[in-house]
Amino acid sequence: MTSRLLPSARMASSNPKYYNEEEPYAEFKERFMCAFNQPNLDGWWMRKYLQDLHSEDIIPEPDIVISIFKACRRLNDLALAIRYLESLHHKCEIKSELFPWLMQEVGPTMKELGIPTLEELGYDKPELYTLDYDD
Repeated sequence: MTSRLLPSARMASSNPKYYNEEEPYAEFKERFMCAFNQPNLDGWWMRKYLQDLHSEDIIPEPDIVISIFKACRRLNDLALAIRYLESLHHKCEIKSELFPWLMQEVGPTMKELGIPTLEELGYDKPELYTLDYDD
């Protein structure tokens, strides 16, 4: 029986400049802030940048989330904003106080832009959720 060594797991960036290296957080934040604040951003690029951001092992800061919501409003895509909010809720499940804090920070911007919260939509508790997968 042969044993093989596995490479150590580490965070790799989705930025090609930092392939298999850790990207400095300031550059990471600036890259996504610039991407979502582009005035000529269209729906395809918006979804691509959201996918890139979601594939990172990170919960974005409120500044990035606010720029995402403003970009969704510019594109008039409320459904995308709500889907992104649901993905944030799922990512924040590692600590129970993360999502309420994030909502407190971005809540005024959401109200200003007319984006409802998950609680207002009734999406905070799934309708057909069952704890046991065999049920």
